[in-house]
Amino acid sequence: MKEQDMAIWAHLEELRRRLFIVLVFFVMALIVGFFISSPLITLLQQTPEARDLPMNAFKMTDPLRIFMTFTFAIGIVLIFPVVLYQLWAFVKPGLHEKEQKATLAYIPIAFVLFLVGIAFAYFVLFPFMLSFMASMAERLDITEQYGINEYFSFLFQLILPFGALFQLPVVVMFLTRIGLITPDFLRKIRKYAYFVLLIIAGLITPPDLFSHLMVTVPLLLLYEMSIWLSKLTHRRYKTSDEATLSKKKK
Repeated sequence: MKEQDMAIWAHLEELRRRLFIVLVFFVMALIVGFFISSPLITLLQQTPEARDLPMNAFKMTDPLRIFMTFTFAIGIVLIFPVVLYQLWAFVKPGLHEKEQKATLAYIPIAFVLFLVGIAFAYFVLFPFMLSFMASMAERLDITEQYGINEYFSFLFQLILPFGALFQLPVVVMFLTRIGLITPDFLRKIRKYAYFVLLIIAGLITPPDLFSHLMVTVPLLLLYEMSIWLSKLTHRRYKTSDEATLSKKKK
């Protein structure tokens, strides 16, 4: 019992150390974000999507809120690879040597997918939704007076979740590699996964059918791609493990 308690405390101490490292890097990322936020906000205000929109600050605290939101978001993007590495380092002792090397390779893939998700949301979904809402306002003879806080809050509400959701293939590959899930399991829970993705799409989009479909369809395709990747990962490492076991028997 004492050995188990010592093992638990050792894991907790390791987790605390990893969290502290993430916190230190996050503070450093916030400092970088502090200097990048202002030029980035100015740049985004000059984009075709925002240039003709009458942005206003309806509260005295809106400029500060936007600045801090950008600083925090930049910090999250910069710290993302560090978080992934620390997570890998925490589970590393429980993995075999081949698994350690294989899962370490997922980190750059995950970061690239994170950026791809953000880019897809910003360059594809965001302009479409702005255009749709502008046409709706014109149809209803409504004068648009957007607050800068509402504009950028809506932007972050869309792009950051998409960056996180694009991690699904990597998460599935990792869990498949360590044996927690299988392709058959993913197929079995497909209808429940679809339902969850529909709810997520509804939470991050305006309440209209077209916007909902614009978000839902890529998420469903992402899930299907995850099943395919899980199948490849499962087949590849199952063959590798069988070959290793056969060599040991010889």
